[in-house]
Amino acid sequence: MTITVRELVYYPVKGCAGTAAGSAQVIGTGLEHDRTFMVVDAADGAFRSQRTHPAMAAIRVGILRSGAVLTLCAEGVEPLRLDVDRDGPRRDVSMFDRPLGPAVDQGDTAAEWFSDVLGAKSRLVRAAPGFDRDGWGDTPGKVNFADAHAVLVTSTASLDDLNARIAARGDADAVPMDRFRPNIVLTGKDEPHFEDRVHRMTLGSVELAHSVRAMRCSVPLVDQSTGRRRGPEPVRTLATYRREAEYGNRVSFGVKNAVVCEGVVSVGDPVTVHSLVSP
Repeated sequence: MTITVRELVYYPVKGCAGTAAGSAQVIGTGLEHDRTFMVVDAADGAFRSQRTHPAMAAIRVGILRSGAVLTLCAEGVEPLRLDVDRDGPRRDVSMFDRPLGPAVDQGDTAAEWFSDVLGAKSRLVRAAPGFDRDGWGDTPGKVNFADAHAVLVTSTASLDDLNARIAARGDADAVPMDRFRPNIVLTGKDEPHFEDRVHRMTLGSVELAHSVRAMRCSVPLVDQSTGRRRGPEPVRTLATYRREAEYGNRVSFGVKNAVVCEGVVSVGDPVTVHSLVSP
């Protein structure tokens, strides 16, 4: 059975809604435009996420003119069209209490817009020219403002298995794939979580290498269409069969990958698995 690419999604602003693509350029830090921007606390530059601001999920972001213009839409506020500043005033930012260095502040208009939507004083920043951040794991790779890795891969088989387990409990609806915010969704293989075992694979002209399984926090509890928490699923059911002892007994779903060969990938592309992760 041939494994193929089912979905491609990039997230221009970390924590905000994703944009589906039929084809994507993949660079060293992941899908082009993925997590290039980040919302931070206006006071200390700490990143904001759906963990504390679930409303971010419903902020829709558009990329125009090859990234020169950003459009922002959210319920209850006027849309914003923003000319991107690629090399302007800098602001020190951090993620998980770790300094990331200076990022390019996108100005007061964007700051006021996000502050209004989130109900907390915020700034919008962009990765500065020359931004260089390492990932970690089997193949560390490079990363922009994603948590720690370039590309998150899931599969339809893994989601189908999870939803079958949720259904067996009889007290919750199935969850959609967007709860896990993947970049690439694979289909065509019936084995749940086969993506965990892939060490190297080629999709289109892109080659990815295994970094680490994706540990899950509270974000999968957020309805990505409304920006509201709906818990306890899918984390409750994942906890019955996907706990990872080596990561503090957290639950996992999907796998994080590094980009080892840049190129283009499209929905429908076949996937060639070159090697598997050592047991």
